Amino acid sequence: MTNLLQIKNIRKTFPGVVALDEISLSIAPGEIHTLLGENGAGKSTLMNVLTGLYRPERGEILFDGAPVTFSSPRESLAMGIGMVHQHFMLVPAHTVCENVLLALDKVPNFYSRRKYRQQVQQILDEFNLDFELDTPVWKLSIGAQQWIELIKLLVRDCRLLILDEPTAVLTPQESARLFAVLTQLRDRGKSILFISHKMREVMEISDRVTVLKKGRSLVTLQRGEYDENRLASLMIGDDHIPGWQKSFRTSKELALEIKNLSVRNDRGLADLDNFNMKIHRGQILGIAGVAGNGQKALAEVLTGLKEPTGGRILAGDRDITNSSARGSYIAGIAHIPEDRKTIGIAPDMTVDDNLIMKNFNSRAFRRWIFQDRGAIRRNAAEKIDLFSIKAGPAGNPVRYLSGGNIQKVIIARELSENPAVLVALYPTRGLDIGSAEYVHKVIADGASNGMSTILISEDLDELLKLSDEIVVMFRGRLAGSVDPETATREEIGLLMSGEVQT
Repeated sequence: MTNLLQIKNIRKTFPGVVALDEISLSIAPGEIHTLLGENGAGKSTLMNVLTGLYRPERGEILFDGAPVTFSSPRESLAMGIGMVHQHFMLVPAHTVCENVLLALDKVPNFYSRRKYRQQVQQILDEFNLDFELDTPVWKLSIGAQQWIELIKLLVRDCRLLILDEPTAVLTPQESARLFAVLTQLRDRGKSILFISHKMREVMEISDRVTVLKKGRSLVTLQRGEYDENRLASLMIGDDHIPGWQKSFRTSKELALEIKNLSVRNDRGLADLDNFNMKIHRGQILGIAGVAGNGQKALAEVLTGLKEPTGGRILAGDRDITNSSARGSYIAGIAHIPEDRKTIGIAPDMTVDDNLIMKNFNSRAFRRWIFQDRGAIRRNAAEKIDLFSIKAGPAGNPVRYLSGGNIQKVIIARELSENPAVLVALYPTRGLDIGSAEYVHKVIADGASNGMSTILISEDLDELLKLSDEIVVMFRGRLAGSVDPETATREEIGLLMSGEVQT
């Protein structure tokens, strides 16, 4: 059978970095092909080559047996290759139908719009999607917005669909629905390139899996030739995955208490509505929920990045309701932000300077009125060793690091002062197995030393594994609380969708 897509010996370099090193793989018609690899393995670069954002220095791409080159995403789309990115490319103020029409090469005239509208409605009906075509996108859930991105590609009749971490913002029920649709599309001859770090999903959906490592295609395996352990071993190689266990029993002492907290967003709508929550010393409190239900607002208020419109926040016996970011830090609250590359770090500053951003005025790092570069370097060397950061040459900007190592820099900085409470917002999103397990170890070790953690995550496996208790947020309120030792993914998923209130 002729492959729909064949990649032969693709090489792509950046200054000082070989991102793709003679990489090869093929995708057959009617196949779900999963791409696995650590952060920095070359997955994103390869996707950018396939979608016309990058041009390789060497190698060949064959589509339907014919050589092709892409100078832009438009050319890739015209060939029939479409991608659903992690960050959606929608116009929030426009309707569902308008967003789909904008994805076409040429916006249709008044008369032909009716034809496309019927086509979009047919797709909605076919897959039992119940949102209206005239609904503004900003009113839709994150899960519904992802469906719009997929519909845009189906209207264009793309033959190869690339999905980058598509379940990151979905409930278990929504993920199951997506997988059912992907299976239907595969059975109709569509080819799907699936990118995910979740082994359970990879095992469920994949026909073949290609493992990338250090820019090379290490191996391609058929269904039945792999299990989770083998795939993890291939990805990590000889690197050690840290083991961990929580040895501290949650104290009755309150570390943080939230009373009737309310927060409004820029549109005047409630992100948090009379929200109440307690966390005890040494407790890992997991917070589940589909993105956009108040989790980010909660993290921002707790860390002094947003002011509440009502309620109180007590850190021990200290009222920090209207504290600044500095005030929250002094009160013992550390923060791993959602967007590690733009909020968590100063990308053009060095690793050394990023590690002291919260205490750069400390006497430990100053000599009279000047910075003590020697002390700053020694601090960095100590943190790099302690937190196993692959930092590269001293003096390099932190933006040159992989996502996993940037996360380690943030963790090293935030935990350097032994905080009482860690607010961790999606701390392993986009990280490979090794990096994610490292983050889990840090949180578990912190709990063993009495640190409390508010773990906000969309990965239910992560929450079930780490948390002492899981609470679910829905529309700015607590929808319920479950015991991770007895709760099921389905039970949590129902709470996340608002179908069950307790």
